Amino acid sequence: MASPIYLLRPASRCLRCLALRSPGLMFTRRCLTTTPSRHSEGSLQSTTSPQVTLDPVLVSTHKQEKRSTKTVDRPIGSRRRRAAIKSTGSIPFEQLPYQCFQEARKILQADREEKIKQIEVERKRIAKTQAQDVASCGGAASKKGRLIAMHKHLEHLKILADINDPVIKKRFEDGEGDMNRPIYRYLADRQWRSYRRRLLIQRITQMHVVPDIVPFLDPTAEVTLAFGSRVVQPGEFVDSRVSEIPARLRIQVFDKGERLVTIVIVDPDVPNEATDGFEYRCHFLAVNVPVSPTSKSIGLSRLGEQTALTWLPPFAQMGSPYHRLSIFVLQQPQGAKLDVEAIKKVKRDGFNLRSFQDRYTLTPVGVNMFRSQWDEGTDGVMERAGMEGADIEFQRKKPEKLPYKKKDGARYR
Repeated sequence: MASPIYLLRPASRCLRCLALRSPGLMFTRRCLTTTPSRHSEGSLQSTTSPQVTLDPVLVSTHKQEKRSTKTVDRPIGSRRRRAAIKSTGSIPFEQLPYQCFQEARKILQADREEKIKQIEVERKRIAKTQAQDVASCGGAASKKGRLIAMHKHLEHLKILADINDPVIKKRFEDGEGDMNRPIYRYLADRQWRSYRRRLLIQRITQMHVVPDIVPFLDPTAEVTLAFGSRVVQPGEFVDSRVSEIPARLRIQVFDKGERLVTIVIVDPDVPNEATDGFEYRCHFLAVNVPVSPTSKSIGLSRLGEQTALTWLPPFAQMGSPYHRLSIFVLQQPQGAKLDVEAIKKVKRDGFNLRSFQDRYTLTPVGVNMFRSQWDEGTDGVMERAGMEGADIEFQRKKPEKLPYKKKDGARYR
């Protein structure tokens, strides 16, 4: 009779081989327990550790840039510049220990000295021209035109003297630029025209602000709109309860000097039942507002005696299409102040901006807009503003059917 053959499993076979090779090796078995193992304890401690706060000046990787944008602020400057500052510690930016950087700065410094010499020569030419007699310059108009061209060339030379300076670019990227200097005004204007002005032109063109309100507009000043702490993008829908408080504007001009402007906010989408169309309404009007390159934000509720028509909260009745609230900044003639008492007689309803602009010789330099539509807070806003018509609902008129004309069937046989 054959003896039975017992087949060993591979795991048991391996354990037996290990026991034969090292008899002192003891295999222990871990019992069930409710406490976590050391490995799991370490992992729990690592997951609950606080995250490192990112500095927007020192982030240098794509992953850190995304985290910084979501949690803190947008990264400042280029990635190469942030990596250089991070690796050099507390060394000033203009003293970074890079040979190529320092050699380039020497070349730029020599070019700047040459531009400064040209600026001095141009100033002497301007002084000489101003001292000349009007008859020798070909008349007063010729002398004035020549001086304007020379001053323009002088400002251009000032920009060329600093345009390549890395310290100037660093201060501008950090938001520390002095807008009294031509170079910072030039950089701010170029940055605005690269994207934000294009977006603004697209919105006012697509939504027909031009030519519905004004026939033509070429913005040269940036107008930023905000309600409280909320900055409104051009064409954005704003809740009626948010726009109930007066807005806050920041008017940034890019040429030197102070000037007086008029601020007008117009709604061109007010329904008119009598004409079965739309008309204009002025929601705010202020004149003689001083603006300069260093001006801060302007609260419309704080203009005081300069206000001709106070803030009227925007609203859209139920059933009416959305309303385009358009903000216009109109530059007044140089040295001219408008009579506030006379302008206070202007009526809100039926306000025509084109006629107002022609009457006082105003030039539009800035624009912005937002949209308002009926929402659940419109009734309360109209009641608090003392406006009637909160219970009115507009409905679209059904188009009349064309009279049906039966065609002769013989022609189809």
